[in-house]
Amino acid sequence: MNSSLLAGLNPQQLEAITLSEQSVLVLAGAGSGKTRVLTTRIAYLIQTGKVSPYSILAVTFTNKAAKEILVRINAMLPINTRGMWIGTFHGLCNRLLRTHYQEAGLPQAFQIIDIADQLAMIRRILKALSVDDKRFPPRQVQWFINNAKEAGRRAANVVADDPYTRHLLEFYSAYERQCDREGVVDFAELLLRSYEMLSRNEALREHYRERFDHILVDEFQDTNRLQYDWLKLLAGAGADRHPTAVFVVGDDDQSIYAFRGADTGNMKSFEHDFGVTKVIKLEQNYRSHGNILAAANAVIARNTDRLGKHLWTADDQGELLRVYRGLNDFDEASFIVDEIRALQSEGIPLAQMALLYRSNAQSRVLEHSLFNAALPYRVYGGTRFFERMEIKHALAYLRLIAHPDDDNALLRIINFPARGIGARSLEQLQDAARQQSSSLWEAAIQKCGGDSHAAAGSNAKGLTGFVGLIQSMRQDWESLPLPRIVEHVLVQSGLISHYKNERDGADRLENLHELVNAATIFVHEADDDSLVAFLTHASLEAGEHQAGSGQDALQLMTVHAAKGLEFHTVFLSGLEEGLFPHDNSLNDVNGLEEERRLMYVAMTRARRRLYLTLAQSRMLHGQTRYNIPSRFLDEVPEKFLKWLSPIVGIKTNDNFVVADSDNDFRYSRAVQRNSSSQFSGNTAQWRIGQVIRHAKFGEGVIVAYEGAGNDARVQIKFNDVGIKWLMLEYAKLTPA
Repeated sequence: MNSSLLAGLNPQQLEAITLSEQSVLVLAGAGSGKTRVLTTRIAYLIQTGKVSPYSILAVTFTNKAAKEILVRINAMLPINTRGMWIGTFHGLCNRLLRTHYQEAGLPQAFQIIDIADQLAMIRRILKALSVDDKRFPPRQVQWFINNAKEAGRRAANVVADDPYTRHLLEFYSAYERQCDREGVVDFAELLLRSYEMLSRNEALREHYRERFDHILVDEFQDTNRLQYDWLKLLAGAGADRHPTAVFVVGDDDQSIYAFRGADTGNMKSFEHDFGVTKVIKLEQNYRSHGNILAAANAVIARNTDRLGKHLWTADDQGELLRVYRGLNDFDEASFIVDEIRALQSEGIPLAQMALLYRSNAQSRVLEHSLFNAALPYRVYGGTRFFERMEIKHALAYLRLIAHPDDDNALLRIINFPARGIGARSLEQLQDAARQQSSSLWEAAIQKCGGDSHAAAGSNAKGLTGFVGLIQSMRQDWESLPLPRIVEHVLVQSGLISHYKNERDGADRLENLHELVNAATIFVHEADDDSLVAFLTHASLEAGEHQAGSGQDALQLMTVHAAKGLEFHTVFLSGLEEGLFPHDNSLNDVNGLEEERRLMYVAMTRARRRLYLTLAQSRMLHGQTRYNIPSRFLDEVPEKFLKWLSPIVGIKTNDNFVVADSDNDFRYSRAVQRNSSSQFSGNTAQWRIGQVIRHAKFGEGVIVAYEGAGNDARVQIKFNDVGIKWLMLEYAKLTPA
């Protein structure tokens, strides 16, 4: 055996790679070299003659990861990896179904449809069934079908406890029949049909059990239930025969995809179902300095439902984590820009810096500041704010209001949200515009009888309704300030309602609300309430400073998108309650634990320097909201932090809350000292930062207020139920 294959491994890595033929769980912490362990294990098995390259099945979650494993094996061994079974769950299942298409009940040349094609098919089915797509949005039907498949259930196996679900099952059945007629499969179908085929065909099942002596799985914490059951079936777990040796690598502390069906419980089930007697922990980190790891360990230790490990490094402790709390989100962004410039001057490339945020909508203010500073950036795994689909839809409505002759804007939104204007109607409209040498808008007015005001009051559908909608919004435009124009258009156009009905529309709604904030800030900064000027501003930001191919650029991304990456310096922004952890997590079972895992993932992306930033106030839905620091900040021991904002304050009408030292704003320690933030309620004097008690919700902290007299209300962060707004007149608060 080539001794260089095992050179430089630590004892735990060496143990995992050279383990005898048994199933094992490798609990691999962030930056612990898990990919090296997985690929070296494969190379070791082949080089020592324990197995043939074609007796190994290795499963990954991305094609990129599969290619990386193959490249590394090629570098380690002089073998042809072309025929090896290394790929994603979907890729391997596709290979099985192609080989055994008859047994799977598929045509030989079956086609795979992507998410967009699947949605288009569902829309056609619903239309053929005369289904009201407002009551049954196509995306919701799509989610129902895919969710059922990923749980391993056909339409005939789903129990319907109510009429609504029974309708969804009818659509699911119709969808299955249509796919069979067309000879197509979706992504979820690949895994489900593969599982069903192996389940019912014992000879085929035994063939593959005998063929694969070793099964290896990467990112095991991200498996869903069907993927886990597929592995059990293929390995023979629970069967009379000795199961195939299954080597899984994962980290329950980095399980952040519950919304996609990932089940961390699979890691615990694995030990029982596969008779695992050995759990190997890879805890030595080769990425980050000691203080970053110690802080991350302290945060994740608060989670109770974990297998448990403690990252450490042989490297030095490095710098303290730098914390900055801005007066507002623009101050926070300005600080980040200044630090990026300073790091650049020290010789750190922009590409080695990442700016992370919990929600996509946060990127707008950050992008705005980078734009003004002429710093090139790239949005990793996503699009820039003004280029996002929902924002482009909203801007198209605004453009058409300001410039009715804008044909591109009209074409974008004439049937979005859907209003029954088909391709044929649109072709006729375009023909009429060419004949009249006019804009599409003028042709639409003519087609509606030339009386746009009559159209505005009409209940007609289709083109007449669209003309009436735009004409009505144009009239409203003349009497509203810019932020109200934007807000009004979002509602009246139907965009808000449309995305509320989308299963995955929450992020898009946040972005639309952020557009209102953008208009509000624009008026303040430019001292210009003009819609035309705002649209010009949006076009400029959309069109400039996106980094070109190969150009050194700052990396912007959500925390989810950052998983698997690493950078010299990481800026983690928006560390405020309600933002990170996100409000939605407080209402989900184990939601807070997943948010904490997200925090852990974000912190462990940094190799040398980590910034944690937040803002005392942030624009939300066009209004300023005052925030309290994220609980995750409070979970980092003080000795690992260096505060860079020694004097901070919150402007609240005529009052200013001042914390007089670098730690005072931490709400758990200092909220009761800020007596200067008093405001009048009906029966008592209250102040922002005061700890109070409510008869129903328990103890909490006042974080914001608005209104006066009988209309006064306070925003309170309760320890048990999260953030709530309460009317002072009825809340009956008492000092804690």
